[in-house]
Amino acid sequence: MCGILAVLGCSDDSQAKRVRVLELSRRLKHRGPDWSGLYQHGDCYLAHQRLAIIDPASGDQPLFNEDKSIVVTVNGEIYNHEDLRKRLPNHKFRTGSDCDVIAHLYEEYGEDFVDMLDGMFSFVLLDTRDNSFIVARDAIGITSLYIGWGLDGSIWISSELKGLNDDCEHFECFPPGHLYSSKEGGLRRWYNPHWFSESIPSTPYDPLVLRRAFENAVIKRLMTDVPFGVLLSGGLDSSLVASITARHLAGTRAAKQWGAQLHSFCVGLEGSPDLKAGKEVADYLGTVHHEFHFTVQDGIDAIEEVIYHIESYDVTTIRASTPMFLMARKIKSLGVKMVISGEGSDEIFGGYLYFHKAPNKEEFHKETCRKIKALHQYDCLRANKSTSAWGLEARVPFLDKEFINVAMAIDPESKMIKRDEGRIEKWVLRKAFDDEERPYLPKHILYRQKEQFSDGVGYSWIDGLKAHAALHVTNKMMLNAERIYPHNTPTTKEAYYYRMIFERFFPQNSARLSVPGGASIACSTAKAVEWDEAWSKNLDPSGRAALGVHQSAYENQAASVSNTLIIDNVPLKMEVSTPGVAILS
Repeated sequence: MCGILAVLGCSDDSQAKRVRVLELSRRLKHRGPDWSGLYQHGDCYLAHQRLAIIDPASGDQPLFNEDKSIVVTVNGEIYNHEDLRKRLPNHKFRTGSDCDVIAHLYEEYGEDFVDMLDGMFSFVLLDTRDNSFIVARDAIGITSLYIGWGLDGSIWISSELKGLNDDCEHFECFPPGHLYSSKEGGLRRWYNPHWFSESIPSTPYDPLVLRRAFENAVIKRLMTDVPFGVLLSGGLDSSLVASITARHLAGTRAAKQWGAQLHSFCVGLEGSPDLKAGKEVADYLGTVHHEFHFTVQDGIDAIEEVIYHIESYDVTTIRASTPMFLMARKIKSLGVKMVISGEGSDEIFGGYLYFHKAPNKEEFHKETCRKIKALHQYDCLRANKSTSAWGLEARVPFLDKEFINVAMAIDPESKMIKRDEGRIEKWVLRKAFDDEERPYLPKHILYRQKEQFSDGVGYSWIDGLKAHAALHVTNKMMLNAERIYPHNTPTTKEAYYYRMIFERFFPQNSARLSVPGGASIACSTAKAVEWDEAWSKNLDPSGRAALGVHQSAYENQAASVSNTLIIDNVPLKMEVSTPGVAILS
């Protein structure tokens, strides 16, 4: 991942403005520690902080066309860049960077080329011939991007809030799958797949078609000129990514440069479910496995830094971002610059445990559509910013455009969870990789129950966060929560604690409006809470709130088990009696 910042039409071409843009761009240096670039054309500025993954020697940005009339600053990877170059035989490329094709595609096809790009990206393109510009973000929002407006009529674009929040009158999340055109003066959606309308598909489930589509999605993400690895929690999604990568790594350019033995990484509290499962899968696949341990106190000490980097006060996002943030630092210290991860599968296949209560296939499918559309505010944001905080890039094959088209065209009846028929969550994905002759994974891993990342790293992690928040947020403070924070009012002490930290870093109203809210049970959308009347009484985003489904659900903990947690060096006696909601088949 890189960091981009653009200030367009600010009516100020002074040296002082250039210095200010450079200053703001440096706030994004963690995303791209390898090189910095700034291009100025009149009152338009395009800045870039580079993380060099493809063509590290000559791919510095901004990038240009042949006569330098088209200027581009890009964050992302274009996996089909070699094919696109073949479609541009009359163009001369200055670098071997995968992003070099963007300026030339614009020359050839105008503003309508974005759908030709296969990858994850955010970019700003300036046409100096008429001072027009376009801004685009990838289909799902894997890369983070924000847009802001200045009082002087300027438009600002930044990979993160912190690049523009102090200088814009208003700013917001740049919507995924959209393009902003200065010629049209507004946004339009360039990504228009069939599933976006939420109409119910009817394509019969074919396990081999699904398998091939996902294998292709993983293989194309092996494009790299730097050391890489896979995140391996031992759950279904990360294990499949690791298995496919291990199978296809040999013979690739990456293998010739860095060796054919795959490196895998896992994080967790001592004795956590993920550490145990991750090691088992790593041993099965023969990867060079790296296990990182953290304590509850380590995580709590990092919370403020995590919130600064992920720019969110959403409880689930912070819970899951913290261990990922800590792991990313360790991974980068080993010299690794890119990892492949398993985000997106649960949204596409209805993998969250609350999907057990989907009343019919229509509601099941519509909920998966809603979840995919919201990914840029949750798991994509977490994966992108938690890793980019340390100059590490995360690639997510489940969010490949072609794979999503295949998976979302399947008749949702096949995705429905039917325990009486032996069909657990994500059954269609598990079945697609259940190969008796050449097994991808051991059976018990292939059919391991879903663990949300914040649960899988160790159940005492969330309990510890709640206990820590209780030390810093009083009952009296909670009584005034609605008046202090009228938008997305925190309803728990944990949420209140995170909100206080967020508002200290990002006090603007636009910042608080950029974070999603609403009722949720075990990571559901607010709409899915309506599936069960009892859920509104227990809006806990942990997967363990799914009573009757999760094997370590809150109901399976003793109703009043006394535990001692050490938080802030203070022993706390805790009564673990968290309420849950039963999910019955």
